[in-house]
Amino acid sequence: MDRQSIIEHIPRLRRYARALVGDRYIADDLVQDTLERAWNKFSLWRQGSDLRAWLFTIMHNVFVNQARRRRYEIEQAMEELPAVGVRATQGDQLELEDVDRALRALTLEQREVVLLIAIEQLTYDEVGRALGIPIGTVMSRLSRGRERMRQLLGDPAAVPLKVVK
Repeated sequence: MDRQSIIEHIPRLRRYARALVGDRYIADDLVQDTLERAWNKFSLWRQGSDLRAWLFTIMHNVFVNQARRRRYEIEQAMEELPAVGVRATQGDQLELEDVDRALRALTLEQREVVLLIAIEQLTYDEVGRALGIPIGTVMSRLSRGRERMRQLLGDPAAVPLKVVK
């Protein structure tokens, strides 16, 4: 495996960053900072381990560091809805906006876990390693996040999160 393998993960990193921060420009900066750090620290990656999980770990750490430095900017970005691709009907668009608002209403810790498991389809173990938390904490945050989204969306079947163990 070589550094070219990092490039293959850019679409997933961009998707996660966009969902995490809610602003295209801040997300692009987050991805760029993540890729720069991964490139510079590539020698620290252990051959045979999951490169995707390693990259998400780096992104998480970069995000946390940026949030500490620019708390006000991050909070403003979280309030803005990201541009969503045009859907078939206005109802679909409104439904996507509702899900986006529900995601943004979750705590950062819950949102990270929900996004990594539901969207990026990482396993509990991979999420735990990426975020530096025990698997039990991953499961707890996922459960609370899903429940909160169900409450916010008012439909028990509204959060069809695929659980990957």
